[in-house]
Amino acid sequence: MAPHHLPFYLASGSGTDTLMVVMGVFLIGAVFWVGTLYWRLHSLPERMAHKSQKLQFEIVAILGLLSLFTHMHVFWVAGLLLALIDIPDFGTPLRSIADSVEKIADTAPAEGREITQDEGQATAGVEQKAEPVKAKEKAHSNA
Repeated sequence: MAPHHLPFYLASGSGTDTLMVVMGVFLIGAVFWVGTLYWRLHSLPERMAHKSQKLQFEIVAILGLLSLFTHMHVFWVAGLLLALIDIPDFGTPLRSIADSVEKIADTAPAEGREITQDEGQATAGVEQKAEPVKAKEKAHSNA
């Protein structure tokens, strides 16, 4: 057969295989595309936790890294579930309570300091209410 009658996918006489070059470029592109898809899927829990400003974002990120390096899918699934769950914020109310208690404790008169008449009148009602509480504390400590 004459060279002009050969199909395009057969190598020409110059030795350049066009189909092999095209398939090589396609293979490299496909590998990069699959790799990008894998990375996006792998970082899905981390992106979800970051987008919704979750408190457990760091834990989700660590689980993602563990699943990446150990190839154990259970870490990825745990990170995904943790990214979907809202953990209640217990720290903020407790911190507010602690700050309020500190403010109350700082306003109480210090020992050895003289109390003015205005302060004495203001704290008299508080001390009268505190006496039953002190009695209960003594009863609990004696028991």
